[in-house]
Amino acid sequence: MWIFVTLLMLAVAVMGYRYWSKKQTRSRLLSTALSDHQRTVIATQVPLILRLPTDLRGLLEGKVSLFLDQVEFIGCDGLEVTEEIELSISAQACLLIVNSDLWYEALTTILIYPNAFKSRQREYSGYVVTEKEIVRTGESWARGPVVLSWAHSLQGAMNDRDGHNVVLHEFAHQIDDLSGHTNGVPIMSDGQSFAEWEQVFLTAYNAHVRSVENGLKTVIDAYGAEGHEEFFAVAVEVFFERPLALKNELPNVYDQLARLFRLDPVTWQ
Repeated sequence: MWIFVTLLMLAVAVMGYRYWSKKQTRSRLLSTALSDHQRTVIATQVPLILRLPTDLRGLLEGKVSLFLDQVEFIGCDGLEVTEEIELSISAQACLLIVNSDLWYEALTTILIYPNAFKSRQREYSGYVVTEKEIVRTGESWARGPVVLSWAHSLQGAMNDRDGHNVVLHEFAHQIDDLSGHTNGVPIMSDGQSFAEWEQVFLTAYNAHVRSVENGLKTVIDAYGAEGHEEFFAVAVEVFFERPLALKNELPNVYDQLARLFRLDPVTWQ
């Protein structure tokens, strides 16, 4: 009996030590600043970061350090993953959560293709299942991985004022999925109301669908009419890249996103 108790206590001690060690490593990485070289690469690859207020840049650097330690970047179709690729994607992913408590806990892998890639999609109609092949520039799976086209990721980051950014889009899906469902309803920030979020986003989504059906152009890309989750992801792109336009056209949506991310990009201008 005493052997069993001893082994049990030893197992608990090992688990406790591993938890403590992981917590210490996380804390250390979150306080780790980037090198001057890394800062230069990010500023060159992701000009949007240059608009980030000074008081948030240290937080971003720590989260980028943790992200780089946690995630493995894998090149596909012959793509060689470079430091520029890793830093560009990491900085954009961490920008979304720079001032919040959210984290991509389950994400361990990012697959990167040189260009747009083919993906198989299944559609269900009763007992009938059809499968078709479509071309994508990005894809986000529940709990990871994230799949990206580097050509489109680079273009989206370099043009930081057009409201189109595939990295922000796919990582918005990752944030959405933290609630357990990718449905356009992420985990609310402190003080946010689910009922208010639902009322604001449902109203905006329904109006957006009608606009798209009538051929009207809005600040939200037409792709947002594909579903609530896509509307959320596209709105996130515009929130960071065209914040003033979003606030002018859809002030309630902007306000909800500002409260979710604890950020106010309009003031970054």
